[in-house]
Amino acid sequence: MRPALIALPLALLAPLALTAAAPKAALDPRTALYELRTYYPAPGKLAALNTRFREHTLGIFKRHGMTNVAYWNELPSADYPEGRVVYVLAYPDRAARDADWKAFGADPEWQKVAAASEVNGKIVTKVDSVFMTMTDYSPPLRLK
Repeated sequence: MRPALIALPLALLAPLALTAAAPKAALDPRTALYELRTYYPAPGKLAALNTRFREHTLGIFKRHGMTNVAYWNELPSADYPEGRVVYVLAYPDRAARDADWKAFGADPEWQKVAAASEVNGKIVTKVDSVFMTMTDYSPPLRLK
């Protein structure tokens, strides 16, 4: 086969390959939807919850289009002797958030991880969720 005949099909397919591999557009921190989530660990389960986030959940979130912004462990208090896990995710908008969570919940890897982490009982007793947008006077935030 002549080189020109081989090069033509490759040239036609190259833009398709670049499109499929193109990274997702970065979120604009000023227009993103932020979700503040607070997890209440079951008694004695804070370490297991942190392990699940550290070793599995963050990566699965990322794979489903969720932007991990930051994670915290609340200091223990009289009301929450072990503290709570508090974190923020970012999305382009509410529709993207809802689609991402639906895909996350149906993910076979997540289902396997959740079941394995709860073999000795639930590790979370309650989850609170608050939706936020950035104010015009907020210090700049970089989202990856």
